[in-house]
Amino acid sequence: MLGAAVGSLTTLGAAVVNGRTQARTQHVQWRRQHRRDAYTAYLGALHDRDIAMDAILDAAQADPPDLPELDEKVRHFVARARAVHRATEVVILEGPPSIVEATDRIAEESRGLSEIMQRMVKDAHAADTTERAEHSASAASRERRLYRAVSDFRLQARSVLGNAD
Repeated sequence: MLGAAVGSLTTLGAAVVNGRTQARTQHVQWRRQHRRDAYTAYLGALHDRDIAMDAILDAAQADPPDLPELDEKVRHFVARARAVHRATEVVILEGPPSIVEATDRIAEESRGLSEIMQRMVKDAHAADTTERAEHSASAASRERRLYRAVSDFRLQARSVLGNAD
């Protein structure tokens, strides 16, 4: 009888430990999936915003630029930039500090490129072409820096998700 009671307690203890282990594993998987979804949405929003920015840069360099078309592209870009901001907030909530630092770097590089884009749009409206070549070179340099920042984010995300191979 004592042996049966000890055996029952041992079985119950093992079941409790296994249950807790399984719950922890499920929580880790759930957390990983939420982070993956947030990172994927963020990268998608960045991609859409960058395509919109490229369209503005191209339109601003046309000779002469179609100003109503350029302004429409700017409105489209602003909507895409807002989507990036919303996606960034989710990434910040879901991610560890390394991910937050990576999004901050992307935001910094994006701001720099956006400032150049704004100057190009302003110059297009003023029909001022004196700094077109300089702005184009600056934009290309900023685009490379932004690409590196996004690449760094991808590496950080892979590491956080456990896919760093």
